[in-house]
This record gives sequence, C-alpha cells and structure tokens, in this order.
Amino acid sequence: MAETVTESALKQTPLHDLHVELGARMVPFAGYSMPVQYKAGILTEHLHTRAKAGLFDVSHMGQAILTGPDHETTARALETLTPSNFLELAPGRQRYTVLLNDEGGIIDDLMVTRPVSKDDDGKLLLVVNAARKEVDYAHFRSRLPENVTLDVVEDRALIAVQGPEAVAAVSAHAPAAAELSFMSAAPMEFDGIACHIARAGYTGEDGVEMSVPADAAQAIARTLLADERVEPVGLGARDSLRLEAGLCLYGHDIDETTSPVEGGITFCMQKRRRENGGFPGADRIRKELRDGPARVRVGLRLEGKAPAREGAEIALAGGDVIGTVTSGGFAPTVGAPIAMGYVPAGHAEPGTALEIIVRNRRLAAKVSGMPFVPNNYYRKP
Repeated sequence: MAETVTESALKQTPLHDLHVELGARMVPFAGYSMPVQYKAGILTEHLHTRAKAGLFDVSHMGQAILTGPDHETTARALETLTPSNFLELAPGRQRYTVLLNDEGGIIDDLMVTRPVSKDDDGKLLLVVNAARKEVDYAHFRSRLPENVTLDVVEDRALIAVQGPEAVAAVSAHAPAAAELSFMSAAPMEFDGIACHIARAGYTGEDGVEMSVPADAAQAIARTLLADERVEPVGLGARDSLRLEAGLCLYGHDIDETTSPVEGGITFCMQKRRRENGGFPGADRIRKELRDGPARVRVGLRLEGKAPAREGAEIALAGGDVIGTVTSGGFAPTVGAPIAMGYVPAGHAEPGTALEIIVRNRRLAAKVSGMPFVPNNYYRKP
C-alpha cells in the first residue's frame, strides 16, 4: 500500500495529527501521509469493521463540483465522458461510474451525486481517486463544454464510517443519516455542523461517507471515536475489506487498458447508454457487451494458507501461464487467501481449477464468484 516519497513532500489530511496521537503507523500513499494501521493491527481493525464500525480517513480523495445552467446540460456533459445514465439520476441519488479514454479504457472510477436541493439544480458532486485527481481534473477541463465548469473543493475532509453499527453511531449525532438508503445522499447537520452524507462505502458493509468542513473534521472524528462501537481503521484493513467485497482498486484491478466489461463493472452502464452509446470507446465496449471480452476479472480462492500478491502469474493446472493477479492477500472474514486477476474468458467459469505461481511454487486455486463475503448494503423496503 505504501510508496517511496520523502516525508517533507507528503501532504497531510485534516486528521493527520489525530492519526499520530492514536499511534497510527503512517505511510506515503497517493502523495499523502496516511495511516496504514493503528495499535490494534490490521486483522483486528478488519474484523471490528465487519462486526461493529470502523472509521476511515479518506480525505485524500478528490472532491469537486460540476456546474452547468441546469441538470440536463450538466448530465449530458458528463455522459460524453462516462458510460452511465446521469440524465435520469434522481435528486439525492449517487452513482458509481468510470471516466473513459477514447479507447474505452478506464481513466478513473468515481462517485457522482445529484444534490437533493432544487437550489443546486445543474450541479453534480464528484469524488475521485487520490492518485488520479490531477489527471481527472485536466481531462474534465479539456473536454467539458464552455457552459459546464469544474470546481475543485479544497476546504472539505471526507470521513467514512463502515460496518453494521456505523449508521447507528453516526445517526446519534446526525439523525437524518438513518433515513438514507444505499447510494442516496443529503445535506444534514452533525451536532450542528453542516455536512453532506452519503450511504455508501468501500467495504461491502452498510455505512456512510461524510463530506465535512476541514476545520471540523477532527472534532467530528473524535466524537465518533468516543462511541465504543467505533474504532479507527487504516489503509491495510481498508484494502482487505474491499478485496473481500470484490471491489476494484484503481491502478491495480482496473486501469487505462481495462474496459468496464473486462473489469466486470458493467453495472455502471444503464440500459439507455448500452443501447445508444455516445461515450468514449463505445464501439469497443458495445462489441464486448455483445460478443464477450477476450479476458475478464475473476475471483480466486487458494488452497492452503499462503497468499498470492499482485503480479503473481495465473496458470492452467499443470500448464501454461494465462493471466496475472491484480489484488490478493489473506481474507480475515473468509479465513483463507483470496485474490482477483484477469484470465481468458474461456477459463472464467466459477469452479475452474487453476494454479497461482508464488515464489516458483504452483499453488492450487479455483475461480470463485464475487463478492467473497456477502454485501450488507441497506436498501429501504
């Protein structure tokens, strides 16, 4: 999860001092000094999130606002860059999408929210990956029409609270959070502090992501951590949680060579967009939808206890190398090593016997359906 950068060159989130106070091990990540784990350790943090609630600092992510004269104009502008349906996105709803290059490869994956207030008609709220912020912003600005602008938000922090007790902990201070359903969002107050809260996350659990004023972030985090249900969680457990949930990490499981069809994220493409196209790389993507892609992302369960990491080769049982692991590790909830990677479509059927080569040893593995752990997203009856 870490990268080599000098400490002085790293940016700090508004929660940096709190992380240090809590004894976090800080590492360079996407240009920021970020907590990889706290004193309890990655395994404990992971299991606590699955059982109760974990608090994650995700303030390194990019927050921005697209603004046009009305919703239709802004939505159509975004649809020229992504394969999702934003024209019919309802107020107060959030959607996962991908920013595409001209070949249908993924520049980044991001979350888009249509504000619930009529006063914000024409605005769409964006959250993009930390490592891709500048690439994304430059791409938007070079391709948006003159009447749609991109404004980067610099004075906000982003806090995620994930787990079966997350919403209860947050709604004790922001009661309106309990009224949200999965992938919905609204402005509300947290102990009198104006926030924007979405019921979403990156762990497969119920929970929220809170966009809060940067100068109030530490107070909000301390309040939540004072709740016995909530513990701080770092990047290490964030990665193992999202792997169990079968969720992609940009730059690993998807990148500019990967299409949404290959990556198995076609749920971001609604019917009208699939049928009508009108997005970058539409010819390639629609052909893959029709005929199937040559390669696909699959889940992998390994026998034994040895994990396979990113870059390990995937081979036919006793045969040739056919693919590569893109994410892998020990899954605490599963109690076994799991991985994701790309293989030819003809070898992607769940139950297919394969081998993963780790330190010149061939480890037996089978293609698995995903998620590895059932999702617990909350949808109103």
